[in-house]
Amino acid sequence: MSTPSSKSDEAFGASSSDDVALDSTTNESWIAIEPPMPPRNIQVISDLCSEPPSFSAAQFDIVLRRQHQRSRDGGGVKKAAIPSRFLNLSDTFEFSGWGTLSRIELDPSDISYGEKCIQDGRRAKTLGQFTASALAGNAVLGSVFYALPAVVIASGVYSPISLFIATLVLFLWRPIMEELASALPFGGAPYTYLLNVSSKWLALLGAAMLLLDYASTSVVSAATAAAYLSGEVSLPFPAYVGALLVVVVFTIVSLSGLRESARIALVVLSLHILTMLALFVASVVAWARTGNSLIHENWVMGRGPLRAGHIVGEVFNGVCIGVLGLTGFECTPSYVSSIKPGRFPRVLRNLHYPAIFLNCLSMLFLLALVPLETILSGANVLSALASVAAGKWLRIWVVVDAVVVLCGGVLTDRLARDRLLPRFFLRRLTWTHAPFVSIVFFALFCCVLYAASGASLSIVSKMFSLIWLAVMTLFPIAVLLLKFNRGRLPRQPRTSLTIVFSTLIIAFVIIGGNIAIDPTIVGYAAAYLVALATIFYVTMKKGRFVRWFLWIYDQSSSLNAFLWTKNWGHRMAKMMMHMRRQPVCLLVKTDEINRLFHKLLYVCENEETSRLKLVHFYDEEGGIPSEMEANWKILDEAFPEITVDLVLVRGPFNPLNVAALANRLQVPTTLMFMSCPGQNFSYPVADFGTRIISL
Repeated sequence: MSTPSSKSDEAFGASSSDDVALDSTTNESWIAIEPPMPPRNIQVISDLCSEPPSFSAAQFDIVLRRQHQRSRDGGGVKKAAIPSRFLNLSDTFEFSGWGTLSRIELDPSDISYGEKCIQDGRRAKTLGQFTASALAGNAVLGSVFYALPAVVIASGVYSPISLFIATLVLFLWRPIMEELASALPFGGAPYTYLLNVSSKWLALLGAAMLLLDYASTSVVSAATAAAYLSGEVSLPFPAYVGALLVVVVFTIVSLSGLRESARIALVVLSLHILTMLALFVASVVAWARTGNSLIHENWVMGRGPLRAGHIVGEVFNGVCIGVLGLTGFECTPSYVSSIKPGRFPRVLRNLHYPAIFLNCLSMLFLLALVPLETILSGANVLSALASVAAGKWLRIWVVVDAVVVLCGGVLTDRLARDRLLPRFFLRRLTWTHAPFVSIVFFALFCCVLYAASGASLSIVSKMFSLIWLAVMTLFPIAVLLLKFNRGRLPRQPRTSLTIVFSTLIIAFVIIGGNIAIDPTIVGYAAAYLVALATIFYVTMKKGRFVRWFLWIYDQSSSLNAFLWTKNWGHRMAKMMMHMRRQPVCLLVKTDEINRLFHKLLYVCENEETSRLKLVHFYDEEGGIPSEMEANWKILDEAFPEITVDLVLVRGPFNPLNVAALANRLQVPTTLMFMSCPGQNFSYPVADFGTRIISL
């Protein structure tokens, strides 16, 4: 008898190798599942009798469970006794072999590799608050070039008020982003947030939104830079060609490996801040010289009816468009894994306060020094302000600054590591180590996005505003799922539900406001979003689509008989087996069958694999849960399409040993899944590099 160690002990008891017997007549294996110790007042039926036992006694009786024969070395095919959906082809490719039990002791080479991985991860945290601020700062503070004209059109003379309210809204997002970054300091957020707190399906939608946000950011920035340049000099080609050239130039820059340099970003951001300070000083001097006559004239011309409803509507429309002045904040969590511990809240602060300052003051100086007709004309408003404030020299300086700051884009290879994109997207150039496949495809997608809009900056900007708001909405959704599904994760601070729901409400209201201003943007955004989500879905479930094609092929007897096509079925079956060859690992602590079963269900629903390894770390033999082996055999039989191996690793469960095991098994840590750690867990979750899939 054994003392129950978990909930599953009551259901299955403890088993050992001595509990397995072979029926000589049926040649089948049986597992004797021993019950827990019964209370003294319960009489246990120890011998077989003709009458069934009572319920109170039966729950403590020994259970004999039939099990299929398996080879000690695994292999074979777990062919289930179910009808096949195929008429002419064998369906054995849908079934995997039996799993094996193995015991591993990590050797010095594995440990050395693990130490290298841990040290490399820690050395990657090189960004301080200012260099980290610079990476997203060029997008955040550069958005002033394209946000101001759009806000003036929507809000008129009330634009400074609208921009001030819009920039204050970010105070709701900051604690949410800080909590998420503290709990899950992984690169590629908010996609990685959703991947760790929900299913891969929701993460797929988040990835599609994020990629579309990155692409539209690049297109809007490139088109605005080309517009500023064409407004000052006579280009030998149209402005849209200039925008495409900007994309091409920065594709080359990215391939050279310079795109991710924080120092270069800091230099560019410093130039932009210096430019804006010079512009503001010159504007103050010019305002003091000319007085308030122009701002009064602009106010009278643009205020419209002095009715409360009209004023509130104008301000609200300006707020809905004014959030464009905050674009770039969604990029900061994507490189949080490279920011030094404790610096991320300062990065958000360093970006937020200058955004308030630059947006509001720029709009105020525009209304004070530039005629309203010029502002509404959609011209290069900041260069016009510079020309009025100080002359041509400052105008040229502002245009150069605009072109330099706006030329940027964001690239990530995280999607390929999680198999939302093919693995060849991770290929890098030998001499620069730049992910050239990702960069080239991203540039091509930007060009397609711009061309499909008819090279219209207005259309792309409107779609960009909606997509950016949708991405920002992912953060409060992710923190809600974090609290509900991964509430045990250690983190600081913890945002109140009042703030989270308030943020969600405001986000939906602003999204509704943008749709009300121009309903056509929904069609553009939805079309691109559906297209990207479909591509990701097909990539993630490519084996399922091959199976559908194989079934269609199987239904046609002529295709099976024709000389040129009779081998297609065999080829497609081999293709499916090849697609599912990559193993994944489940890092498990307990032997509770219900928890193990749900984890395997997660793998079946979210990953295409035919091989899964249950991994348990132990310090000594007594530390292996008593039912681990028996429950592994049950799971291996319950999932005939997956080979379930049990791997017992001698050693403590820590980031070093997990990285060493990843090297030993040749399974990347991104395909290793674990349960949510608690408050007393000894190691940062980011050091493991694994995915969290359960509470």
